[in-house]
Amino acid sequence: MKKVVSVKYFLLAVLGLLVFNALSPAPLHAQRKRTITINLASALPRNSPWGRTLDRIAADWIKATNGEVTLHVLHQYPGSEGDFLMKLRQDKIQAGIFTSLALNSIAPEIMALSIPFFIQDNDELDAVLKEVRPFLDSRIEQEGYVNLAWVKAGWIKVFSRSPVFTPDDLRRLKVASAPDEPELMDAFRTMGFNMVPATYNDIPQKLNSGMIDAVYQSPIAVSAYQLYRIAKNMGTTNLAPFMGGVLMSRKSWASIPEKYRGPLQDICRKAGAEIENSFQKSEDDAIIAMQQDGLTVNVTSPAQEQEWRRTIQQHIPDLVSRNIFNKDMYGRVQVILQNYRQGR
Repeated sequence: MKKVVSVKYFLLAVLGLLVFNALSPAPLHAQRKRTITINLASALPRNSPWGRTLDRIAADWIKATNGEVTLHVLHQYPGSEGDFLMKLRQDKIQAGIFTSLALNSIAPEIMALSIPFFIQDNDELDAVLKEVRPFLDSRIEQEGYVNLAWVKAGWIKVFSRSPVFTPDDLRRLKVASAPDEPELMDAFRTMGFNMVPATYNDIPQKLNSGMIDAVYQSPIAVSAYQLYRIAKNMGTTNLAPFMGGVLMSRKSWASIPEKYRGPLQDICRKAGAEIENSFQKSEDDAIIAMQQDGLTVNVTSPAQEQEWRRTIQQHIPDLVSRNIFNKDMYGRVQVILQNYRQGR
């Protein structure tokens, strides 16, 4: 009888131990850490300033979240920025690098920052962004996205076969304009310029054949495509700032634990500031290298700069009335610039 009781209590003890182990949390070493993967698309190569910075951001995100959030950078991701946005909506990617032209399709107010000959240098751009960035970030969020960082990526300038100092000089030329930038093309046409649609791949052939005489482009891109070998003149007037942003879907951003969001955004903003300095140096180096290879830099005088300003002021009412640029944002930026220039 005693043996039966002993076996009975032994079995009960074993069963109790199994139940206890089943209900108890697993040891720390046995628990599987929850990981979140964010796929970020970038059209630029890994060895570009953007590419290197994005890889560094990815490493910093892993460190800041103890491996709970992994940023997977898809370098040289195929497709246009429009394709990126479509895939972002479909959750095929969760984040991407976008220019202000693509961001404009989300929040049309952004295009007011790219009005030709409106914002004239980095100091003015900084003054404007300081005031309008919170509003633009809010507008982007309303559309289902989070902008983790704004990045100034240089300035668009005019490169041409013959020297361009004034608006009339440019009006005499056939100017290439990307078909997927209809707002800028319409703005130039409204101001009386002769615009010819041309993709990046078309531009060299059309310059060689005389179908176009000038392009507006970043000096870095002109150097990379060697367009300066035909369009041998560069004007010093800044046509418009070239902006970029790190955009994530709001749904994916919300999937990240709240305690990490602030630090991750700080990492992106710090990296954005660093890449701005890298772009400025790259742009300066590109211009110097092109000058050494035959590029002529045409320095506009203060009077000629003022002529560019008068040109845009004359046509702003038409540009705004046709909704090429957002009226409210234009007015807001104009006030910021007026106050800033008076205080210089």
